[in-house]
Amino acid sequence: MSGENDPIPPLADPVAGPRSGSKSQPSSSASSINDDHQALGQQRPKLGRRGQSASIIVDRDSSQLELTDEVYDEDDARAMSPRRNSQDVQRMGEEARRALEEQAKALHSSLLALVDRVESVKSEHDKLEGENRFLQSYIGELMSTSKITASGANKGKGKGNRAK
Repeated sequence: MSGENDPIPPLADPVAGPRSGSKSQPSSSASSINDDHQALGQQRPKLGRRGQSASIIVDRDSSQLELTDEVYDEDDARAMSPRRNSQDVQRMGEEARRALEEQAKALHSSLLALVDRVESVKSEHDKLEGENRFLQSYIGELMSTSKITASGANKGKGKGNRAK
């Protein structure tokens, strides 16, 4: 159905590849893009002519390096940098020092409270250990006296039974 009067030219089949004759001929759409760039005087540089895209390391004292101190308005976002002047740094250092001192004092007081608690538990332990020893000796004495009286009572009953 394609005739010479069709307003839209037929597209090349991308699956079929290049047409017979030239094997290195680009597709029609790619060639039209290249033609447009050449008509404008723009050419894509060849791969061999491109420079490296790696980072360039420049010495700080190099003449190629341009350092400028720019002044910005207060409302400019670039003026709201996280950089701080020496007064701010000193003030923040003092605040941090005070916070650390307060934290150290709180930790010290809690440590003293723990030491006091350990001492009281230790004294309570010693007291209970002494009472335990006393009770063990008391029970031991009671047991020995009960054995003596029990054996004495058995001896008396045994002799009395034999005598009768």
